[in-house]
Amino acid sequence: MSEKELVLKAQKGDVDAFCALYSVYKNKLYNYAVYKLGNREDAEDAVQNCVLSAFEQISKLKKADAFSSWIFRILYCSCAGYVKDQIQKRKTDDIDNYIGLSSPNEFVISHELNEALNKLSDDDKNIVLLSVVAGLKSKEIAQITGFSSVNVRQKLSRSLAKMKKELV
Repeated sequence: MSEKELVLKAQKGDVDAFCALYSVYKNKLYNYAVYKLGNREDAEDAVQNCVLSAFEQISKLKKADAFSSWIFRILYCSCAGYVKDQIQKRKTDDIDNYIGLSSPNEFVISHELNEALNKLSDDDKNIVLLSVVAGLKSKEIAQITGFSSVNVRQKLSRSLAKMKKELV
């Protein structure tokens, strides 16, 4: 069954169809969230919030073909909320709470790659993650970020070149 058919069934309340869609996207959603948020716990929570929200709102999706960019837009917003929470928590937390904890980027990513990603602007980092980790096309990334498709391709190309320069 095609993705479009699964979306149409899910919009009519078919839970199994939605679960099938989730199984197609779960790894991409999780990987994006881990790279974006820097830790597994927040990534799991963000993905869970994203999937619950998508399940509740799938009937509002206007174009079944746009499911991929739609669900990543939900995750993008969910991650933004967690980033704000992380910033607030860091402002008020006691440094002693972090002693003995491993690096927030403990997932499988080289230190060098993480450093190269962190040298990018937030917009450029999001574009790289949505393209490389989530596997989205420039048109889908444009729908999520609000940039034009051409601008997304330019930013992606420049960002990957910057990262390559850092990694060489």
